Amino acid sequence: MKQMNERHFAILRRHMVEMIGIHTDLMSDELGKSAFSERVLSAMLNVPRHLFVPAPLSQVAYEDTPLPIGFNKTISQPFITALMTDLLEPQQNDAVLEVGTGLGYHATLLAELVARVYSVEVVEEFANEAETRLRQIGCFNVEIRVGDGSRGWSDHAPYDKIVVTAAADKPPGALVQQLKPGGRMVLPMGADEAQVLAVVDKEADGKIRVHESIPVRFTRLETVM
Repeated sequence: MKQMNERHFAILRRHMVEMIGIHTDLMSDELGKSAFSERVLSAMLNVPRHLFVPAPLSQVAYEDTPLPIGFNKTISQPFITALMTDLLEPQQNDAVLEVGTGLGYHATLLAELVARVYSVEVVEEFANEAETRLRQIGCFNVEIRVGDGSRGWSDHAPYDKIVVTAAADKPPGALVQQLKPGGRMVLPMGADEAQVLAVVDKEADGKIRVHESIPVRFTRLETVM
């Protein structure tokens, strides 16, 4: 059998976005909306997800399911990635901090939507792989460092938006501090069996408001002593 080419992947990518649309419509009562932002869906249509999974999994990269990427980590289900990005409400001039780079897929999506992305990854091998993959597709407005994501990246703070791709019991204090007044953070919160996707808004006076979305299941946010 022949290998898939870019035309095949483009068709599968369109199908992925269509399935996200169906999933969103079916969950409209839980989500409070029946469709995601066209900007978010356009970015998902543009970014080649198959280049951000291990090569043997490229043919299933556009299925609406998480996939293993090594070190007991996964790339999130496309619907969840779209939901988190939509909840973040990324704007063209935003500076965004991402906690949990993985192989760089979500950072690349964000790079299509905002001015600058700063991404922190605790696994050095992932950070190196993500750097390589981003450069190969010509994505140059993402900066990656290896470190403890729960501590953020103070050098470039404050951030307009922060997205965390691992679960914590509560919004990490360092990330709240590095979020601009008027900014927003999206992260999974809770214990392993009872996580919920949360939107954290920081008021102009520094007060925090937390809104819960849908139940999710993520690996725990790793910290480095």
